Amino acid sequence: MSLALFDLDNTLLAGDSDYLWGCFLVEKGLVDKELYEEANERFYRQYAEGELDIHEFLKFALTPLAKLDADLLASLQQEFVQAKIQPIMNQAGKDLIAKHRHDGDHPVIITATNSFVTGPIAEAFGVPDLIATEPEKVSGRYTGEVDGTPCFQEGKIERLRAWLQISKMDLDGSWFYSDSHNDLPLLEEVTHPVAVDPDEQLRQIANERGWPITSFRH
Repeated sequence: MSLALFDLDNTLLAGDSDYLWGCFLVEKGLVDKELYEEANERFYRQYAEGELDIHEFLKFALTPLAKLDADLLASLQQEFVQAKIQPIMNQAGKDLIAKHRHDGDHPVIITATNSFVTGPIAEAFGVPDLIATEPEKVSGRYTGEVDGTPCFQEGKIERLRAWLQISKMDLDGSWFYSDSHNDLPLLEEVTHPVAVDPDEQLRQIANERGWPITSFRH
């Protein structure tokens, strides 16, 4: 059995769930529109340019979880997936997950976006195993802080290695599908790196190294 690792945002999804969650909060009037929109756009640009300070971003992204009531968060979570996520779930990604499972491989979604946002999305893709950035909880409430290492860049490798120890699996024959140059550290760790609808930097690297390039959108 080989691991089939899938990035989520702009890979399995034709969009970015973290960014869309921010937009959703603005639409609901739950955050300051002007300030939140500006920050959301700025962090998204920094991510695309490979200049994101993940800890600064997470302080921004996780703060609403600490401020909103747990019942409201659960309701928002369900509405968000139905309204914003289901329309951008790539069918080709769903089909490839099914193919890997049919071939005896073990699909895992691994993403920098926090597990509050991505947990229901992984469920919608039918993937029980999710490795994501974890928001800290104390006494059942979110604190607005991150729990452990963010699942971002080299942090994805650290979080994956911890998961591998628990699951008793390894990276022999493994696959990783991603769109982003931010995932280069993990792409270099697996047996079969695949660039999916890649950004310009990853496309160039994939071409130089002879990695497969594919699209889940066409």
